[in-house]
This record gives sequence, structure tokens and C-alpha cells, in this order.
Amino acid sequence: MIIPKSPKLTDAQVKEIHSIVEDFACSIQVIEGAGQNVYAIVGDERHELMINRLEGLEYVDRVDTIQSPHKLLDIRSELKHHRVLFGGVELGKELLLIGGHCTVDPNEPNKFFETADALKDVGVQALRGGVWKPRTNPYSYQGDVKALDILMEASRRTGLPVNAEVMEEQHLDIALDAGVHMLQVGTRNALNYSLLRQIGKKISGRDTVVLLKRGRHLGPVNEFISAAEYIVNFGNPNVILCPRGTLPGLEGYRNHPDESITPLLKEKTWAPVVVDPSHSVGKSTYVEACSMAAVAYGADGLCIESNIDPMGGLGDDPKQAITPEAFGRLAKKCRAIWDLRRS
Repeated sequence: MIIPKSPKLTDAQVKEIHSIVEDFACSIQVIEGAGQNVYAIVGDERHELMINRLEGLEYVDRVDTIQSPHKLLDIRSELKHHRVLFGGVELGKELLLIGGHCTVDPNEPNKFFETADALKDVGVQALRGGVWKPRTNPYSYQGDVKALDILMEASRRTGLPVNAEVMEEQHLDIALDAGVHMLQVGTRNALNYSLLRQIGKKISGRDTVVLLKRGRHLGPVNEFISAAEYIVNFGNPNVILCPRGTLPGLEGYRNHPDESITPLLKEKTWAPVVVDPSHSVGKSTYVEACSMAAVAYGADGLCIESNIDPMGGLGDDPKQAITPEAFGRLAKKCRAIWDLRRS
């Protein structure tokens, strides 16, 4: 990884670097950080002569070599200085709270608008809403693109950014064209490397954020981080890791809660961690406890399903969504833990 002396290299300087690394069968990927660009060497970066040539350039501060399966996400990477911003929050400095319906019902837009207003009132900084739904049963409701219009209208009305899951390239194009601020990659696509690459390519040069969920079947931590590497590798480092419970499930819970991997993730990578307690436990009465545990473990935020009328909602809302009022109570407790953790 090449760290320049200035925040950004000129086109001529990048071209010169390219010409050097190409002699060693490598290439350069520009990673645009908030205040500093870094230039990742794609390929075997251990060539001593290549490093010597690069460090001999007057505009190069140093060349860091990181022997890790996830060089860009690694905590030793220069990207450790990158800060992810979303919903007016710099992750790591304030607790990020995302809330909304599991599934946006295109037949009841006002219910989502009312939920969005109520969540904003209790301090939620971003909205979530399922447009396309990955369902186990092929006969279950799969979503409707009309829901995206409702989601974006709620964003316009509240001024809050939105999170929407994409499952294929067509969804990705539609979501980006609509102005979705955060793309969610669900647990079933956590290792869909083709989709991860497409997301990385299409958000390059944008301020779009990606919330990447952990794979369902006890996905190894290094595998989880390396999946994020596929996205960051194309130049946009705005990636958030999201533990959301794994299989096999723990009796009484929907999944096996995994918020406890947060310290391990933070030891290995600079990426923020936002936990999804709703899918982790799968029952509304357990969401508050799981949320507080997640913050105590070091989570930078929470993504929680919430609905003004959970029993009348689609998808998972009847069993695991909490009301905005309950979200407000949860938020106070979690922010108190956040303050205690940082004191």
C-alpha cells in the first residue's frame, strides 16, 4: 500500500506508479479516503526492488506491506484513518441508530411515513425498509419495486437517509438511480462475490455506504472481513460490518446471537460495526437486551426493525419489530451504555 506525502497524487504521478508496478505483474487501486487517498498494490507486493523504486519517488512517503487476507480492511492498513459518515453521524464518535419496517408495504405507504416520523422523533438517524425480500419460501412475498418510491418519499419528508437491501445487479442499479444512501447486502448474499464486485464497481466515486451482513452459517470472521474487501477493493471504503446472528440457531432465538464478535472484528479491522439485533434474536421482547449487549461489546450502531403497528406489518415485523416508543426507550439505555463505555 502506497502512502503519498500529499492527500492525493496527480494523474501523472499515478501513471508513473502504474508503470513501475506493472513491471512486477501488479496494478494499482486508488482508495479515496475522507482526508487522504491511498494507493493499494493489487498483486504480490513483496518485491523488494519494486518497493525500493516506489519509495525512491519524491512524492511517496512510504510503502506498507500487509501480509493479510484482507489488506485493505486490516487494522494496520492506512485506511484505519478513514471515517465512515452516515445520517450525520461519524461512526465511532456517536451511536448510529437505524430503524424501520422489515418490508415496506406498497399498499400502505402512510404506515411507513408515520413510522418514519415517529422514529425521527425518538432520535433515529436513518431509516431502513425492505424493498426486495430474500425469502426462504418461494411463495412468500418477495417485495415490490413500488416500495422504493415510498422509502425515498419518507427520506424526503424526514430528511433522513435510507438503507435498502439489494439482491442482484438489477436491484443495485435501481437503488442507486433512486438515490438510496446505504446499500444492504443480506446474509444470503454475504458470499456472493459477483454481487459484491458489482457493488464495489458501481459505488466507486460515490459517497454511498454499504452495510454488509455476516453469512448465516457461522461465517468465519476472516471470511466476513474478506467479503468486505471485495467491495472496498474498487475504491470506496464506506463499508460497515453487520453481525446479525448465525445458524444453527440457539433454542428460543431465531439465530445464534453473535454481537460478541464485535471486539474481535475491531481487533482485526478498522471498519465500523453495526449490529442487527432484530434478526439475531427474532423476537421483539429480546431486542432491547440484545441491543444493549451489542453496544456494551463495542458496536458503533444498531439496525433495528420498527413499526408503529408490528402485527399489521409484512415479513418479520409481527414477530420481531418493536414500536417507535419502545425504540425510544431502548435508545436512551443504549446511549447511556455508549457514554459509560467511552468514559
